[in-house]
Amino acid sequence: MSTVAPTPAAAHGQTLTSDLVGEILVVTIDQPNEPVNTLSPALATEFEEIFVRVTGDLLVKGLVLISGKPDGFIAGADIEQFSELRSAEDAERFSRLGQDMLDRLEKLRVPTVAAIHGACLGGGLELALACDLRVCKKGVKLGFTESRLGGLAGNGAVRVTHLVGPARAKELLFTGEVITTDQALAWGLVNRVVESGSALEGARELAHSVVARGPVSNRLAKRLVDAAQDTSLDAALSMSTVAQQQIFDSEDLHEGVSAFLSKRAPNFQGR
Repeated sequence: MSTVAPTPAAAHGQTLTSDLVGEILVVTIDQPNEPVNTLSPALATEFEEIFVRVTGDLLVKGLVLISGKPDGFIAGADIEQFSELRSAEDAERFSRLGQDMLDRLEKLRVPTVAAIHGACLGGGLELALACDLRVCKKGVKLGFTESRLGGLAGNGAVRVTHLVGPARAKELLFTGEVITTDQALAWGLVNRVVESGSALEGARELAHSVVARGPVSNRLAKRLVDAAQDTSLDAALSMSTVAQQQIFDSEDLHEGVSAFLSKRAPNFQGR
């Protein structure tokens, strides 16, 4: 196991730590001396260091994101910060920082899994939705509560619509009500609900099953699934043709076929 030492952020004492466990980077968000974690510009700065590492370190084949707080994932933005937004420029800069962070997380080259063991509301749910997959502890509450303050989960509105469809997305956003894990699973908001053990254990189990497959395959599959939502059908199918050729040219496919014929476990190198 290799560990990246936490780097304290100046603004709100936000701290990220990361542990490379095998091929999975487990990233923990834990704001010291605070009862809950909040999204902040300081957190976005620290996440940038994680993104750089994942981009450059080929040993990292998957990422699990979890909160260090026992009772919640992330509460969302610190509401007190809203009073400091004195102009349209301030509001745009604040929103852009969060949006860029979520976009970078969504577009990481490796599969990402959010491990949710406590309340996941507002900006916290937006962060979870920027991950590829979500594993949730049974009994956790999820939702977009911004409308109760007259606010809006902008990024969340777009991503949740892709997952659950427009009618259910509007219900979540309009009412600001929270939903149960059973409902979230039925709607497709989360991938798995863990009834025994921890959300981290469930997320790591899912991540292990993912990274055991071909890294090139995972990378291209992620790109094609995203393209299927963001581009026309013809454009996405054209991309799939190119991706299929890349698979046939990859060393991973040849290794996988050789391992299958030899009845052994494959040793994928991500090439």
